[in-house]
Amino acid sequence: MRIGLFATCLGDTLFPEAVKSTAVLLARLGHDVVFPPGQTCCGQMHVNTGYQREPVPLVRNFAEQFGDASIDAVVMPSGSCAGSVRHQHEIIAERYGDAALRSGVATVKAKTYELSEFLVDVLDATDVGAYFPHRVTYHPTCHSLRMLRVGDKPLRLLRAVDSIDLTELPEADACCGFGGTFAVKNADTSTAMLQDKMRNIATTGAAVCTAGDSSCLMHIGGGLSRIRSGTRTLHLAQILSSTRTAPHVLTEAAR
Repeated sequence: MRIGLFATCLGDTLFPEAVKSTAVLLARLGHDVVFPPGQTCCGQMHVNTGYQREPVPLVRNFAEQFGDASIDAVVMPSGSCAGSVRHQHEIIAERYGDAALRSGVATVKAKTYELSEFLVDVLDATDVGAYFPHRVTYHPTCHSLRMLRVGDKPLRLLRAVDSIDLTELPEADACCGFGGTFAVKNADTSTAMLQDKMRNIATTGAAVCTAGDSSCLMHIGGGLSRIRSGTRTLHLAQILSSTRTAPHVLTEAAR
């Protein structure tokens, strides 16, 4: 398949390794990965903050960049951005767009996937040849769990990783407290939610907490580093792209 890779804002600016790992993984599985150079933000942050008309140019650009018929699927290492493309873009196009935008959004929506659902649902793959000999716990992010309903697909992929020690996270489906600008507007509540999440992570004894969204990992990772927990965060794509011949070298987290 010819796959269009969407980097996301956080991937572009703060977590490029998650994007690179996605490309490496998909290429290793035998697919042609392309990166439309004109891609920008998907507009999720605008919509979530209440600005629905403003992201129209971003939605239009996304549809133009990834609407090419030669691109069979659009894949991104982010449940929240995939959720935005599949749900919010249609709302914006209907309310503020024209016929061309509505058509373009519908075309791209139909072929857009978060990484884990693409691997499991489209490629019918759970064992992707990964190797990661560390204790790992998984945090299911809100958008992937509740908007995309990826269910246990990330866990099915992780369970198939060679030599992994996968341990269940207590109260896994509880929000980590990030929620984009929610963490800024409701800092005290966000911090309290994060403390609960970190407390549960600590009980697992995991060396790594993984998830499918860099935004949640940024929030959780920041908290874990401040308390010098010894647990670090790593995107799901980075674990799945790690192999015996090209293993991911896990640096020690602060204690």
